[in-house]
Amino acid sequence: MKKALLIISSIFVFLIVVLLVGFFWYQNSLKPVGSSKEPIEVEISSGSTYSTLANLLYDQKLIRSKTAYKIYIKLNPPKEDLKAGTYSLSQDMSVEEILEVLSKGGKSTNPLEISILFKEGLNMRQMAKVIEENTNHTQKEVLDTISDETFLKELIQEYWFLDDSILEEDIYYPLEGYLYPDTYSFSSKDVSVEEIIKTLLNEMGKKLEPYRKEIEKSDYTVHEILTLASVVELEAASSEYRSEVAGVFFNRLNSNWQLGSDVTTYYGAKIEMSERDLMVAEIEAINGYNTRPAAMAGKLPVGPICNPSISAIEAVLAPKKTTAYYFIADNQGKVYFTKTYQEHIEMREYLKEHGLWERYQ
Repeated sequence: MKKALLIISSIFVFLIVVLLVGFFWYQNSLKPVGSSKEPIEVEISSGSTYSTLANLLYDQKLIRSKTAYKIYIKLNPPKEDLKAGTYSLSQDMSVEEILEVLSKGGKSTNPLEISILFKEGLNMRQMAKVIEENTNHTQKEVLDTISDETFLKELIQEYWFLDDSILEEDIYYPLEGYLYPDTYSFSSKDVSVEEIIKTLLNEMGKKLEPYRKEIEKSDYTVHEILTLASVVELEAASSEYRSEVAGVFFNRLNSNWQLGSDVTTYYGAKIEMSERDLMVAEIEAINGYNTRPAAMAGKLPVGPICNPSISAIEAVLAPKKTTAYYFIADNQGKVYFTKTYQEHIEMREYLKEHGLWERYQ
């Protein structure tokens, strides 16, 4: 019996020693190879992954162990995909520091590469204009592509967050609200409109994925969430107020009120707010977007009115509880919330008296 216990104890001690040795080896292998700060240019080709990069980094004497490097990226998967380009690294960098540099993207090796910025809150007409200004495609080509039913049905099959809601007859631009605003790089000005669309959809997928289970349990569909988020995006210029603005809109919906949002009225009229004031007929117009008419009580627009940021989407997913049913913004972008229409009118008069009512840029 004593002999058996001795054997078990010996095995246990041996395993502990092995684990400790392995732990210290792993920790040591993640440290910098040396102290040299001399830049080492590493060129990464298209199709490379963090894992396949192990051999290159080891051959360049930038990591101590390929095995430890691969274990690290398994335990700490980078959030950003590895992009082709030239990266400046050095031997005084740890594995963690090397991966941080790699995740930020390197210098492009393609002289024809273009970068396109899609600002938050742009609608499809505006995004089509941005594409026209940066590629060899016209606005008409872009708008025709995003309205092509065959293309749209292919996208519905490919992306979990798209469904037949985007094919609703009254919707102006089927992919409105689904193209995530950000800065993107493309191989050249000849990049196809389809590739641009899919690149932005891929990014929207990444942004929505952490909330997928929450969305699936929600009383609202992805389409409805993005629709309300697009309204919140334009109604609250600052992310500071978006969750409370969303709370006001939910109060109105739950009380069977119209949202009464100016930005939806402008979108319904296909007029940019910077162009001109709306005419009475446009304000009272019945369409799938204008949320002012009584017929829209308790209803959302038929679809998004712009392409919202993650801040606006998060505000709709987690609205701030409020007793307010009204809000108004001053010309500095500050938003004021009130419970009654009378309080709303009084707040507007207060802003006028103090020179804070004119629309801010």
